[in-house]
Amino acid sequence: MERLCIYPKDVQVVTGRSERYGRNLIRQIKKKFSKESHQLVTIEEFCQYTGLCVNSVRGLLLN
Repeated sequence: MERLCIYPKDVQVVTGRSERYGRNLIRQIKKKFSKESHQLVTIEEFCQYTGLCVNSVRGLLLN
């Protein structure tokens, strides 16, 4: 089963940046999509925000 949401550690793997950068980026994505703090960010929302290909990101997260 595939995961639907993305976490700061995943952002770190995809971008090569720090986990703190991942937390900040997820916070920005939540703000853009008008999500509350307890709601999760999906991989699709992450890709839409960053302009990355969904299939590429999923491929990185499977490894």
